[in-house]
Amino acid sequence: MSPTAAGPYAPPAAVLCGLAGWVPSRVVTNEHLARRLDTDDAWIRTRTGIRRRHVVDPGQSTSDLAVEAGRRALAAAATERVDAVVVATTTPDHNCPATAPAVAARLGLTGTAAFDIGAVCTGFVYGLASAAGLIAAGVAERVLLIGADTYSTIVDPLDRANAIIFGDGAGAVVLRAGHPDEPGAVGHFDLGSDGAHEDLIMVAAGGSRQRSRPGEPSRQDRHFAMRGKEVYRHALTRMAESARATLSRAGWKIDDVDHFVPHQANLRILHSVADDLGLPRERCVTHVESVGNTGAASIPLALADAAARQALRPGDRLLLTAFGGGLTWGSCLLTWPTLPASAHLYEQPAHPQEQPTHLYDQWALLYDQGERTTS
Repeated sequence: MSPTAAGPYAPPAAVLCGLAGWVPSRVVTNEHLARRLDTDDAWIRTRTGIRRRHVVDPGQSTSDLAVEAGRRALAAAATERVDAVVVATTTPDHNCPATAPAVAARLGLTGTAAFDIGAVCTGFVYGLASAAGLIAAGVAERVLLIGADTYSTIVDPLDRANAIIFGDGAGAVVLRAGHPDEPGAVGHFDLGSDGAHEDLIMVAAGGSRQRSRPGEPSRQDRHFAMRGKEVYRHALTRMAESARATLSRAGWKIDDVDHFVPHQANLRILHSVADDLGLPRERCVTHVESVGNTGAASIPLALADAAARQALRPGDRLLLTAFGGGLTWGSCLLTWPTLPASAHLYEQPAHPQEQPTHLYDQWALLYDQGERTTS
């Protein structure tokens, strides 16, 4: 389109018009973990701020959570059709194929463009940028973006450092083509990566690197590994730098931010980044206490929870930022829209089951019988 008297052509912006979150019914509390690990509730809460986390049932997968969150987000947006489905996840149902096409099919969206994004905990922010690009390019009028992860399937339940942190869940948004100055518009991104530090957050086995080598992988290599102290340092630095870069591009000052919505890694990191930015901690949207670190699902889950509590008002200015394995990081800005009051933005199961999961039980049984091995 050529420029007009009103000014040069501006591509459509991505506008948030639907939102939902979903977590599985089974709950693992700090007290349950304390019975199996060398820890206790106070130690976990002091270091992470987490009180409990939700985990999948036997046979339940990432796509199951993604479908639940996606269906509710579509209902909140009052639409049955989108032009693309994007799933951000570190725990796909299979190495091949991608999870998004199966999610799209189960939502009745067969034929719709669908693909996965693998940026670990930064996946949702990367997904927002990808969805905004599809809309700006005219490829899509509406995009369903889902962040979903089942970390309980890759974290060793006997790993004291990581078993206390991660949970399972999914959060989804529907984005439509709109104007950059309307409520709900997503804009001004900052994305980055540093693959030289890929070993800080990793599942070593399962990919072509390991499969091309002789021999079977160790149990340790089949599980999620993270070098916590180094990750904390990188996360604090990268998230703060990315947030500042995004604010600068938009011409915002830190005082213009009504709500800071970081990836829900743990409460110490969230508060440290807010402190570094000079943001009052009360402006930090947190949900990690109830669900743990849910990876790519954490930001949309936090948004859905805050919206359900009516903690977000139309016109509020939000700063989103995340950090994950890769290493990857990213930030973006969002002006909060008006969402239907009747929408079930965040729904936890009515009767959560506070009992061990199959994965925790299996490993705990081996531990109790003295059969734990390092192979």
